[in-house]
Amino acid sequence: MRRLFMALVVGITLGIQSGCFLPIYSGDPARRTQQLIFTSEDLRTILDEWERIWFLDQPSHLKPYRTHGGII
Repeated sequence: MRRLFMALVVGITLGIQSGCFLPIYSGDPARRTQQLIFTSEDLRTILDEWERIWFLDQPSHLKPYRTHGGII
């Protein structure tokens, strides 16, 4: 029972201190900064990508003023 308890305490301690099991970003500060900049740029372009997929970025062919369309 004591071994199980010690293994549990050591496992929790290592889990808390080590952070993520598989880190996404590099440990090198310069490389990590570059990776974070690329990630933020990817997230910034999501709106442009969404508009392109749903064809919201197409030019409007409507006239800037309203026309009657009938015979006056």
